[in-house]
Amino acid sequence: MNIPVDFSQYTQWSGILTLVCLVFTTIAFLSGWGFRFRLVGITGFMVVLTVGIFGLGLGLLNNPAVPGSVKYALVYDNGANQAVITVADTVTPDEVSATLKQAANRLFSLGRLGTGGNSNFIIRARTLIHPEPGLSTPVYLGNVQGSLQTRDVDDLHVELYEQKFALLPKS
Repeated sequence: MNIPVDFSQYTQWSGILTLVCLVFTTIAFLSGWGFRFRLVGITGFMVVLTVGIFGLGLGLLNNPAVPGSVKYALVYDNGANQAVITVADTVTPDEVSATLKQAANRLFSLGRLGTGGNSNFIIRARTLIHPEPGLSTPVYLGNVQGSLQTRDVDDLHVELYEQKFALLPKS
């Protein structure tokens, strides 16, 4: 199921519903209706909900796509300065480079800590090959290093292990 993530539209509709609740609450107070205090609670909840949706719209969608990147899966993340992603065994060096930049962009967080005085965030890309039935071997194709303090795509250092691409199966 693919749900659209257009928080600006959700915020707009939630804001309109909040204003409608506010109008009904005002009418209830002016008319002296018995359930006017329930409408105050509903209006307050709608304000909190609208602000929350607006906040989600600000924080979730700041990961622009890197052209040429392919689908990857995160297989290890120590929460500090190291992570490992896995890619398909049919990738090219250009795709691995773009995918490493994409992963560095998505996994960046100011909450990560450098361990042992290391302030670089390192992401390694790997794939699995099957040299014979029942045997799987991980092959590391490259890594990217970036700063833990700033999100600067130009500051990323991508290193590809060209000799490892020769081990991948030919399609």
